[in-house]
Amino acid sequence: MLPTAFPRTEVSNFKPLYAQSHTMKPPIQYTKSGGINIAYQVFGSGPLDLVYIPGWVSNIDWMWACPELVQFFEELGKVARIILFDKRGTGLSDRVVELSTLEERMEDIKAVMNAAGSEKAILFGHSEGGSVSALFSATYPNRVHALIAFGIFAKRRFSKDYPWAPTDEERQKVYDMIEYRWGSGQMNLESLAPSKANDAQFMNWLASYFRSGASPQAAMQLTKMNTEVNIIDILEYIKIPTLLMQRTHDIDVKIEEGKFIAQRIAGAKFVEFEGEDHLFWAGNTSEILHQMASYIRSIPQDTTPKKGLMTVLCGKWKDGEKGQMKSTLITQHIAQYNGKLLSFDKGFFTAAFEVPGKAVNSGLEILANLQNDHHHIQMGMYLKQGYSGAQSVRDNRDHYLIDALFQHAKPNQIVVTQAVKHLLSGSEFQFTKENTVLAYQSAKLCGLYTVENGKLNNQQTAEKLFGTDQDSFLEDVMLIVQEYLDDSTFGVEVLATRMGISERQLQRKMKEVTGKSPGQLITSVRLHKAKDALKSGRYTSAEVAFQFGFSSPSYFSKCFKKEFGITPTEVFTSK
Repeated sequence: MLPTAFPRTEVSNFKPLYAQSHTMKPPIQYTKSGGINIAYQVFGSGPLDLVYIPGWVSNIDWMWACPELVQFFEELGKVARIILFDKRGTGLSDRVVELSTLEERMEDIKAVMNAAGSEKAILFGHSEGGSVSALFSATYPNRVHALIAFGIFAKRRFSKDYPWAPTDEERQKVYDMIEYRWGSGQMNLESLAPSKANDAQFMNWLASYFRSGASPQAAMQLTKMNTEVNIIDILEYIKIPTLLMQRTHDIDVKIEEGKFIAQRIAGAKFVEFEGEDHLFWAGNTSEILHQMASYIRSIPQDTTPKKGLMTVLCGKWKDGEKGQMKSTLITQHIAQYNGKLLSFDKGFFTAAFEVPGKAVNSGLEILANLQNDHHHIQMGMYLKQGYSGAQSVRDNRDHYLIDALFQHAKPNQIVVTQAVKHLLSGSEFQFTKENTVLAYQSAKLCGLYTVENGKLNNQQTAEKLFGTDQDSFLEDVMLIVQEYLDDSTFGVEVLATRMGISERQLQRKMKEVTGKSPGQLITSVRLHKAKDALKSGRYTSAEVAFQFGFSSPSYFSKCFKKEFGITPTEVFTSK
């Protein structure tokens, strides 16, 4: 049982000196998250556990060389037991260079909590760490006392509905810094801590902290992953006590972003501090500590089970095929990914999964096996809240969404909502825009997308175009082009920005690897994907033209005939 109120602990004023800390550094420990080793530390004497989820890059060993950061955690350790860790690919954890998904980040948090014996904890997320903390809080609310975030963002790419995020041009500057200046001290880190810009010792430590936290390639991949973060659709599902903090003139994450997020989390407390620093351990740190300590002491004891975010997979087939359907196969593939079968009768099934990645993998396995047996099935996928032991998840909203998904899902196809797509940014799945519908009892638009195994499809397309000898550069290009298949404005400039290199470098490298210019590659990939779609017989020539980013059916037809020697209509009518 946890106390309803904690004795007040005064937070001392900061007097940081660059000298060896008298605090004994807690031992480094390791635990497994899947097959990845995750480094973590545990210290502090408070009655509640607090897991710190760092932003961008960290090194829990090198943290202890910064007096400001050491003193911050020493004081925080008086009101909570602190658990620090380095996410996969950074610091002392295994160095993986491929993109990590938000789901994998959540698995790292669970693995560390389990290893530290923490059944339930406060999550304290900084910057990008706040984004994954928010998703964890929505997905696993019964393992979270409260969500605390500093300098959090919900999206990292500019759009009309989120105009505070960096533009692609601004992200390019970060890519350039990583590519050309990661090994030097000229990393423009002053923007993260303007109050420390003239403190040479602090800035040298910060540069070393980032360099020791990630290699240039890992830093680039992490930055690309952050560019894809989009948790806007899950904010409404966060139902736990939430404290959001931000400085008024934070250059890296705008104050409007914090307010936007706070407005969408029921009951969230938003606290604005003076200053420009994005790092919580620089500037008016004592005020932040006092706010956190006071909030932690006020967290109520609550043992009531809470609804968590789940992904619902539903399938439909002709009832006459029911006797031929391999119900054991469907049940098997749902169980394989830790899903729970909720219903299976009258040509319809529903299943619930903790995370969307497992739901998609399960759906793709089912689809592949049933197609092999010449069965026809439609499947849909969406997010909702529910209790983990619930036997049913359907209500009016579910009926509305399921009807919309099945209306747009053709036979042997999976259609998902945009919220599912956004949470799978950085994954191997391929998404294609299908349509847009109104959300249930709302004027908000909800995009619907078909989903396929993108890694396999991209590999097959690349092999058609360039043979089997592929390198990681081309794999990255293919993934980015796939993401923009339905965007007629996508071109060389955006591709170069996303790759983190100049247009000239992209042109040169592309010619070396493929013999094509970047523009030719983009068009070729679109045309080959379009040809596959036409051969499926599911779409007309005009539908495919817009689906794969061509501005008009006539221009699509012209390009298609030039590439393949026949018209799109000839491919479609041959089915």
